[in-house]
Amino acid sequence: MTGVVVKHDDEKETIVQEVEVLAKTTDEVLKVDEEQKKNKKKKKKNKSAKVQTEPPTIPVKQLFTKFPEGEIQEYKEENRWRTTSEEKRAIERMNEDLYQGVRQSAEVHRQVRQYVQRVVKPGMSMIEICELVENSVRKLIGENGLESGIAFPTGCSLNHCAAHYTPNAGDKTVLQYDDVCKIDFGTHVNGRIIDSAFTLTFNPIYDPLKEAVRDATNTGIREAGIDVRLCDIGAAIQEVMESYEVEIDGKTYQVKPIRNLNGHSIDPYKIHAGKTVPIVKNGDTTRMEEGEFYAIETFGSTGKGLVHEDMECSHYMKNFDAPFVPLRSARAKGLLSTINKNFGTLAFCRRYLDRIGETNYLLALKQLVDCGVVDDYPPLCDVKGSFTAQYEHTMILRPTCKEVLSRGDDY
Repeated sequence: MTGVVVKHDDEKETIVQEVEVLAKTTDEVLKVDEEQKKNKKKKKKNKSAKVQTEPPTIPVKQLFTKFPEGEIQEYKEENRWRTTSEEKRAIERMNEDLYQGVRQSAEVHRQVRQYVQRVVKPGMSMIEICELVENSVRKLIGENGLESGIAFPTGCSLNHCAAHYTPNAGDKTVLQYDDVCKIDFGTHVNGRIIDSAFTLTFNPIYDPLKEAVRDATNTGIREAGIDVRLCDIGAAIQEVMESYEVEIDGKTYQVKPIRNLNGHSIDPYKIHAGKTVPIVKNGDTTRMEEGEFYAIETFGSTGKGLVHEDMECSHYMKNFDAPFVPLRSARAKGLLSTINKNFGTLAFCRRYLDRIGETNYLLALKQLVDCGVVDDYPPLCDVKGSFTAQYEHTMILRPTCKEVLSRGDDY
């Protein structure tokens, strides 16, 4: 019959094999094309996503579209219902802008302090360390007058000095291997302050002292909550801290809470807002309330557990509630105007006045202090030869939970 071609079985099998090979090759080509497209998309994403530099210089606003939450802790017992309350969740949604602002401050604090912990070494001057912290904060927060920037001077108190030491111009103090240095600095956006601190050491003999204070601070955070009495938090902190001992140069010391230093509530542009969180048992039955911000901080000491004012003053702050006072001195009036413009009611130090060009201001500053318009905050010290440590976090009592805003991987 003409027009009909008959294939043998072996020829048919060959054709089938060729078709299968061709189909397999086509599938492989398509897969490669898909992978190449995915890789191109990833590369485009990687190009657009910014990563923080070392040292950190990029404002965190450029790194995040939404700032991350801090550590979330649920309320205990009678307040547990808040966790699932739709009414309380609705309140939080209305406050999202507020939360984002303070989380921005917290992110700056985390990035700056982690960088500081990587690079600060014995042999650096205290001025160098403070300027490292402060210049990093200015860059990362996008310093803008009183809208965003540094919340208070960088504390770098050493050894028996527990708080409120920052070097004045000309201070030649250098960090030593055996020093116990408390790095305490603050950031803010629209006056919402993050106040957080840690203790920096290089000699491991101080590790138990640091652990005692860190544990005590975490205890205070854990015990804090809406309707909790402040005295109950203090009692819990004291019990934990006094359970620790530290051996230094062959002598064993019980770690004592510094009883006249406290945590505190925080309001916009007001670092100490009126409520104090004790770190020892006392009779203060004041209760914490929904929506409040708190700095939970504890100090431990190998000395007496009691601080007094000592050394040259560096910290100052305009009195938040100061009445109008007629100033006779034109120089004092001018300095007050400078303070109002640059710091408002945020704390400042002499180095900050130097930085903005103020000179020969000490007499005028003293006049402002004497008349009660500005308060001075001298360094606070335990007995010489003792060692003090500090840990601190800022938290908010949200309607549904506690948020430890400044919590990080480091502490």
